Amino acid sequence: MTDLARGGAGRRLPLIIVASTVLAVGVTVVAMWAAGSTAQRVPGIEDAGPLTSWGLPLSRILVDAASVGTVGALLLAGVLLPGGRDLGAARMRYVAWAAVAAGLWALASAALLVFTLSDLFARPVDEVLDPAMVADFALSSAQGRSYAAMAAAGLILATLCAGVTTVRWARAALVLAVAAVLPPAFTGHSAASANHDAAVTSLALHVAGVAAWVGGLLFVLVAALGRTEGAAVAARRFSTLAGGAFLAVAASGLVNALVRLPLSGAWFTTSYGRMVLIKSVALLLLGAVGWWHRRRTLPALADGARRPFVRLAAGELLVMAAAMGLAVALSRTPAPGRGSGSPSPAEELLGFPMPPPLGDFPWTPLFTQWHFDPVFAFGTGAAAALYLVGVFRLRARGDHWPIGRTVSWMLGLTVTVAATMSGLAVYGKVMFSVHMGQHMILAMTVPILLVLGAPATLALRTLPKAGKDEAAGPREALMWLLHSRYVKIISHPAVAGVLFIGSAFAVYYTSWFERLMGSHLGHMAMLIHFLAVGLLFFWVIIGVDPGPRRPPHLGRLFVLMLTMPFHSWFSISVMSSTGIIGAGWWEAVGRTWGPDLAQDQYNGGAIAWATGDIPVLITTIILAAQWVRSDHREARRVDRQIDRGDAGDPLAAYNAYLAGLHARDRRLQQAAKPAAREAGPASAQDHT
Repeated sequence: MTDLARGGAGRRLPLIIVASTVLAVGVTVVAMWAAGSTAQRVPGIEDAGPLTSWGLPLSRILVDAASVGTVGALLLAGVLLPGGRDLGAARMRYVAWAAVAAGLWALASAALLVFTLSDLFARPVDEVLDPAMVADFALSSAQGRSYAAMAAAGLILATLCAGVTTVRWARAALVLAVAAVLPPAFTGHSAASANHDAAVTSLALHVAGVAAWVGGLLFVLVAALGRTEGAAVAARRFSTLAGGAFLAVAASGLVNALVRLPLSGAWFTTSYGRMVLIKSVALLLLGAVGWWHRRRTLPALADGARRPFVRLAAGELLVMAAAMGLAVALSRTPAPGRGSGSPSPAEELLGFPMPPPLGDFPWTPLFTQWHFDPVFAFGTGAAAALYLVGVFRLRARGDHWPIGRTVSWMLGLTVTVAATMSGLAVYGKVMFSVHMGQHMILAMTVPILLVLGAPATLALRTLPKAGKDEAAGPREALMWLLHSRYVKIISHPAVAGVLFIGSAFAVYYTSWFERLMGSHLGHMAMLIHFLAVGLLFFWVIIGVDPGPRRPPHLGRLFVLMLTMPFHSWFSISVMSSTGIIGAGWWEAVGRTWGPDLAQDQYNGGAIAWATGDIPVLITTIILAAQWVRSDHREARRVDRQIDRGDAGDPLAAYNAYLAGLHARDRRLQQAAKPAAREAGPASAQDHT
């Protein structure tokens, strides 16, 4: 009989949840009363009533509590607790708790939708409970769609978790749960603030980090209280995850606060600023508690002493609940004004004022106009830190790692930052030509540098192997991904080439470009997509990391030479196009300086054509160098075999040498077959 079956954790879990929720509600009520949020009235508009005034923040607390509970239960069952591929009775019990939390999440999201509708229309709840009105709000309003999406995700998770029996499905449910907490981040204060793209993305990262941190701590605490087998392992794994979540929450929270509340006396003179400061103090306290966990309580828990961990974790959870209550109160408290005057239409679309004209060469504003993007800033920062940690670990144990790979990786990340946060990013939203230059850098320059850094090889050499009681660790997961059927399909040279070139035609010659440019999330997804397909293509051509298929060097050169004419064709088609790509977006932005839209589009096509040749030349040189080094390694290997054979059996060594030459000739012939078919029957006959 498992510990959970005996009911220890089952009895304590409701008490923990109730205590945390009550504390969050109390902090919310006190903070809103102190800030006067419930007493605010708009002149000339009737109030929605006390039920909405208090029901809206309380339903939001229930949404937050249920969402972190769902994420935490699935995180514990699918990631933290050790075990095989099948969940087993103990982990399935936590999945059952996730199903219950997801059902509550769906109900609370539906209530939040109704209360928000009542608040926006300033009408009591009983007057907005019309199915047609609720459905229209859920479909036509951004806030309504976000809450409806959460409710739908909660229903799906409640149904799905009832039948989950394997780790793979538990992890799939976890991914859906984390994705479902994000939609509200794209509405509300952040979406309406200046520099709204930084505010929205930082808040989304903040929300995801909080869900994993709070939910994971809650259920690790429950596992420790119930003496669940593997609780010490789960706590140790969660400690690493909590460290990353703390950094993500702290960095994203700081960015979001600075966007809404710039450095000024408002941090101390307004209710909003004081609540932000209190949240910051709570976050620092949680960081100190996490450090104490890692130094003292986790070793004690591994030795069987669970009381120190339980006491400290329970106090940490209460501080988290109070911080979540403050966050709800902040969402109901308007941020201090950022000055008089209404933003221009361009500023509302861009999230920043219209930049000044570029002028003549050397286009100085491209190097002076910077715009912070949390996704690329935090992403490149994390990639650099993790890579350096891996290099230091290798060198600490005496292993060699080529300095050229480290330089290439860091240079690739630096160019990524320049392409996504410098003037290229600013002017890329108002000029098609600059946008195309940004596209070319992300798709054809950055990938060459990053794939030469061999990050997967470094990870495989530094990540620890899974223990005997673990189904798979990070290293095994990376190996599975690199050799999975999905990667095998997309890394086929033909598929990688089609994705690399075809995605450009699919984006620019459909309505997708205008839609993606009109949304910060869509614009960011477009840039990430261009970077991803570039990484895939150049990984196939010159990649150092292992993969499911490694074409011979001659085959890689053939793929490169076959793909690049299509890139030139795309560039020429942009230059000769009579229609304006994304005309609706450029007209809405209303740029009044610089070339007209047609000339700017022609310039963009010319940039794509001109900048495409240089990366191809560099790639060809790198591929040739790799080919020569590969032949040298093969020759040295055969020489070693011959040397070993001289001391033993010379005939066997000579036969091995001939076998090596024959295998190399077969690889070259197989790579030349597509070229022979392309040349036609006559040339194939001549070749024979």
